[in-house]
Amino acid sequence: MLPKSMLSIRPSPRFLTSIASNTQPVASSSSATSSASNQAAGPRNSRLKKPALTLDQFIQRQRVLSFWREIIRAVHKIPPSSTRTEMRDYARTEFDRNKGVQDAAHIRYLLSAGKTEFDTMRRYIDELASMNR
Repeated sequence: MLPKSMLSIRPSPRFLTSIASNTQPVASSSSATSSASNQAAGPRNSRLKKPALTLDQFIQRQRVLSFWREIIRAVHKIPPSSTRTEMRDYARTEFDRNKGVQDAAHIRYLLSAGKTEFDTMRRYIDELASMNR
């Protein structure tokens, strides 16, 4: 028998919805075994949208995000103008264009090429920022 304090606890609507979406009505004992085998064979509902990253993928993701933040910080040194907007939009389109790349070697290449291009851009940004001081 449950204590009285446990009897007053009500499950949340979210919990009830998750239980209701994961259960199927069972008509007979033979269909219960077939529905259990169908559930095991079919795709499982998971709240995780993507599989966990490997260590190498995680490190590369951090490098890419760090590079993106570095670009944004440098672009914000430029006074508000069309040049500032164009540089940010260019960086954004390059990142979006390569968003789906999965190959680790290709990601390393893109980071290397991007940093080389950004170093050239940074000189121009530093000149613009120093002119407006």
